[in-house]
Amino acid sequence: MSAKETSAPWLAGTALAIAAWWLAYGHLAALSAAAVRLSGVDPGTPLGSALDFFVFESPKVLLLLAIIVFFMGIVQTFVSPERTRAILSGRRLGIGNVLAAGLGVVTPFCSCSAIPLFIGFLQAGVPLGVTFSFLISAPMVNEVALTLLFGLLGWKVAGLYLALGLTVAVVSGLVIGHLGMEDSLEDWVRALQHSPASGGTSEAPRTWAERIRAGLAHDREIVGKVWPYILLGVGVGAGIHGYVPQNFMAAFMGKNVWWAVPAAVLIGVPMYSNAAGIIPVVQALLAKGAALGTVLAFMMSVIALSAPEMIILRKVLKPRLIAVFAGVVAAGILLVGYVFNAVL
Repeated sequence: MSAKETSAPWLAGTALAIAAWWLAYGHLAALSAAAVRLSGVDPGTPLGSALDFFVFESPKVLLLLAIIVFFMGIVQTFVSPERTRAILSGRRLGIGNVLAAGLGVVTPFCSCSAIPLFIGFLQAGVPLGVTFSFLISAPMVNEVALTLLFGLLGWKVAGLYLALGLTVAVVSGLVIGHLGMEDSLEDWVRALQHSPASGGTSEAPRTWAERIRAGLAHDREIVGKVWPYILLGVGVGAGIHGYVPQNFMAAFMGKNVWWAVPAAVLIGVPMYSNAAGIIPVVQALLAKGAALGTVLAFMMSVIALSAPEMIILRKVLKPRLIAVFAGVVAAGILLVGYVFNAVL
């Protein structure tokens, strides 16, 4: 049986699933309104407002996430870790940082894979600054973050976040690269830079049936891990939406509060969360008067500068380089917060 014949049922099934997804997504507003009516809660009360937020946003975000992660899983069958290393190998600062940050978006490896990726990049000859651009971009500007931002706040905020995240990743990698801090790698990691990289085995061409199965597996892995965080985040956001007075957050996270941006970053760094848990909270904060720049700075610090990530990186980086990495990225995030509070 040919590859085309083998893949045909999978392609047909995928088309039907997408049609069903479109039908469900298009009727979410009516379904959520009906659910609130059936609950018997008055929509005009704080509880009713919170319930309406939760019932509408939860399936909306999960549906968006499922389809985007599915397609990103298919994309990743074309861009493997080995191919990523090959693309970045030998690239100089500048174009290498831009390529690395862009690849971080389409190859959203989780934090647990940061150490082997870091080692593999260095062993393949990828410069330190280029590697950092990838490691900043991959967790911060991934399909989960962009999907949730698009679903909850619209394409303009999602596009803004994409541009900001890539800018922070590129500039931070350039700064770290120009500082020449290779001596702040742990000794065993530096030794690997002078050893031959292990040759990757060439992958056989995949059929579309295999790529679709990879997309479904990516859905099970990612959505299966983050759905509790999504429900928790939407629940917190629903509480803020229903019970926090309008413009209440403006007194703490407004444009005119000069200390709000650094305070947001300081609060965000020790938190352990991901985009799935934090973005619904971001939506509710904005609705209650928090400034966009302050909220984006808070979100970026949670996703890109979490304390657990620093602990993981300590296995390969000496404290001096970790401090420089955190300081450079934090400075970029602060600048993002202040600039957008000033212009928006």
